This record gives sequence, C-alpha cells and structure tokens, in this order.
Amino acid sequence: MDLLTARKNAADRLSRACRLCRQCNGVACAGEIPGFGGVGTGSGFIANVEALARRKINLRVLHNARQPDTRITLLGIDLSMPVLGAAVAGVRVNKMDGITEHELARAMIDGPQSAGSIGMGGDGGDPEVFEAAIAATAEFGGHAIPVIKPREQDALIQRVLRARDAGAVAIAVDVDAAGLVNMALLGQKVEPKMAEQIREVVQAADRPVILKGIMTPEDAVIAAEAGAAGIVVSNHGGRALDHTPGTADVLPGIVRALRGDSAGNGQVVVLVDGGVRSGVDVLKMLALGADAVLVGRPLCVAAVGGRAEGVRLQLAEYAKQLQVAMMLTGCESLADVTSAVLSDHRQSVVSHNRSPVTHRRSAVSHQPCSAPW
Repeated sequence: MDLLTARKNAADRLSRACRLCRQCNGVACAGEIPGFGGVGTGSGFIANVEALARRKINLRVLHNARQPDTRITLLGIDLSMPVLGAAVAGVRVNKMDGITEHELARAMIDGPQSAGSIGMGGDGGDPEVFEAAIAATAEFGGHAIPVIKPREQDALIQRVLRARDAGAVAIAVDVDAAGLVNMALLGQKVEPKMAEQIREVVQAADRPVILKGIMTPEDAVIAAEAGAAGIVVSNHGGRALDHTPGTADVLPGIVRALRGDSAGNGQVVVLVDGGVRSGVDVLKMLALGADAVLVGRPLCVAAVGGRAEGVRLQLAEYAKQLQVAMMLTGCESLADVTSAVLSDHRQSVVSHNRSPVTHRRSAVSHQPCSAPW
C-alpha cells in the first residue's frame, strides 16, 4: 500500500461525496453538503486554504538544523508529530461508499496511533456515528479524543460520561456545530453553549476537555476561564457558517489573547484546523502560534482508500514534509518554530510561550511517498 494507491481506491469509493481535486481548496464542491464541500458559497472552506497560501516562509540554509525534532507532548500525551487526526464521520449522510461507519472510525483512530499521533472520533445525527467512535476508542485503549456535538445539556453530559468510561485520554465538544446543516437534516437538536455549561462538561469529563470551533479572542478567553484545557481554532472546515475568515487569519489574535492573559490562560493548548494540506502548512500554523494542527478531509480520503494504513502513510508524509520545512527554515525543534519563520512575521504572533507543550527528539522513520496531495 502507498498513498497513490489509497487515493485511486478512494476515487472509486467517493465519487458521490468528493471529486478528489488535485488541489483540495473547496472551489469545485462549494455548497455541497451533504458531501465534502463548504456551506453556502463555500467561502469559509476557500478562505481557510487562501489564508494559508498567503503566508510565505523565510528560506534559511546557513545553520546547524540537520535533523529537526518533530516530537511533542500535548496535554500529557506523547506524540511523534504536531499533526492530529480530526473527527470525520457521517458515512451515510455524506454519501461515502465502500466503507462503513465503524471501519472509518477504526481507521481514523488506529491510523494516527500507528503513526505515533492521535485521532479523534466523531458524533452526528446518525446514532451509529457516536457508537462507532466509542467502540474504536475502547478498542484502541482510549488513545483517542471523541468529539461530541453541542447537544442539549443532558444529552451532551451523557455522551461525555460514555467517552470517559471508554477510557478516552481527552474529550472534545465541537461547539461550532451549534447550527450544523447535517444535524438539522437528521432532526438532531444542537445549541450554543454558555460558560456554566462548559464548566459542567469539564467537571463530568474528569480529564482534559477541548472546545473546537473557537474563531474569536473573546470566545477563546471564555473557553479558558470555563476550564477548557485546549481549544481548536476552527470554522468546521467551512461547513458551519458561510463567509467566515480563514483560520490562519484569526489564529494570531486568539493566541495573543490567551498567551497575554494575566489569569493564566497561557496554559490552554491551542490547536487549529482548516486547509492544512502539507507539512509546510503545518509549519505555517505553528509559526502563527498553534501548538499543533488537525487534519480532516485528506485523512478521510486516505482512510476510505487505505483504511488505517492509508491514514498512517498520510500522517507520516506530513511529518516528513514538516521535517524538511523545519530544516530549510533553521528550526532544530518545534520550539524554534516562531513567527520569525514567516516573511510577514511582524504582523504575526511575536512570542508563542507554548508553556503546556514539550518537544523532544524524534525517533520516527518516515517513508517516501508519491501521492499528489
């Protein structure tokens, strides 16, 4: 199995859901929900890709960074790379052929674990989605982060307790799904959450809670003060609200709001997703202030085409690309990846202060890949 084979397999199985464009930028699939597209005009999906593309990198080759270190400890979890698998699910509603919900959940948790990273399990209007995520979480020893929709509070807490009992190392709530189209299509009630409701979730989880879907400094501070251990800067892949900005554009301001807060909000782990398609994109997000990134659509394609092995190969390819990008920017470790890496660094985060994160020497071997994405 290689990534090119996985992509060819996925092309046969995803014809109703995704065109597998050479450049996955949200243009061809705009408005295609159900499916892989962005909501409405597709502007949010497209903005994610464009926001990253605008950032340029300073090439540096006169240095001693010959073997960059990509390992990281995040929320007490040792990872081989700062790239995590996002929660992708909804096989039936999103017209994914050739794979079942349980097969997708297993691939999206087993694949990242095999690559030395961690994946997330999904939730959705189809009850099988959450059942598959919980089953895979338990099967792989709790090395997963179930992501739960912001359902009515009692239903949300019930799912949090099930994720906890499955042994999940952390639990997430994708608060950006408060108005998600796919949930409405299946008659599932979701809602915005208030700070006191987040505190209830944190208390029930009894382990780190991550809030996904933070797009403003104000929401980031509220999340931190409500006890969230981490946030994901995310517009739900452009699938929640049309005309949102790209995540790379809002990330620096969110990081400044947290890292500069005197109440200790600098301890909150900042993750980000949206348009990440290469190790260079990972480097850009880290330079903008993120501690790590999530990848969704490309890993889903790899899972459909190659199951867990496809996901592992895709993550290994990102890690290899990140190592090369770090070497060519003079970064020996992830701690060296600062805003100075970017050519427009004066407009970005000046100091990251990634206090809850540690970086260690990498022992991961990366295999070459000929995949075109």
